Amino acid sequence: MRIVRFVHKDTPTYGVVEGDLPEVGDDGRVDTSGLEIAVLDSDPFFSPAQSTGERLTYDEVRLLAPIIPRSKVVGVGRNFADHAAELGNDVPVSPLTFFKPNTAVVGPGDPVRLPAVSEHVSYEVELGVVIGRVAKGVSAENAYDHVLGYVAANDVTLRDLQKSDPQWSRAKGFDTSCPLGPWIETEFDPESVRLRSWVNGEPRQDGTTEDFIFDIPTLIEHISETITLLPGDVIITGTPAGVGKVVAGDTMVVSIDGLGVLENPVLDA
Repeated sequence: MRIVRFVHKDTPTYGVVEGDLPEVGDDGRVDTSGLEIAVLDSDPFFSPAQSTGERLTYDEVRLLAPIIPRSKVVGVGRNFADHAAELGNDVPVSPLTFFKPNTAVVGPGDPVRLPAVSEHVSYEVELGVVIGRVAKGVSAENAYDHVLGYVAANDVTLRDLQKSDPQWSRAKGFDTSCPLGPWIETEFDPESVRLRSWVNGEPRQDGTTEDFIFDIPTLIEHISETITLLPGDVIITGTPAGVGKVVAGDTMVVSIDGLGVLENPVLDA
């Protein structure tokens, strides 16, 4: 099930995306004209939701982030060896984690605004794991029991501040630094999927989750050993090589096979 959140009658509303998932072009563009949204009567994450019977054309609605985490976004750094190498970093011996506040989350089409404090802002396509059940002290063997679904994410980073600050709070957690969308897929196999990004239609990243250093069950076990994961929390799982700088006026696109295309313009703050 593809859960989407959008503006309907001036109110944030949930729905289910129906129709065949279109192919993503070499430039990151996709034809979504065949998709529809079945409108739901409530928030499906925390209560049973039913269809209202109303259907909308996917292209005619304004999409929002499919979920705003009630608690946190947990990021995982250097989870691809090629990305660690391109920035001159060693591969970590255990998962390297950080936080993004929920004020960082934006949705499809929302602008990512560049803070004046930074001169080097970079995109990072990542697979997001949406937690569906409270997870504390969860073993890797039981980790998937606590997952609701998956979402495409862009871990936008102030690269110069990441290098200069001892902690990554400002570099990774600034407002608008975490685009999520376009939907959450609850029936998805994350074991071997393609991740790609484009800037202004030019390919930048092309990787696969097969190259994770730490897989999703390992990440959930590691995080939940000390931190309680709550329903609606999101884990973003690392990016492949190919990151680079964006400036105001650019358009970033990230795509994960089966999870659609997430596009965001870049603007000055």
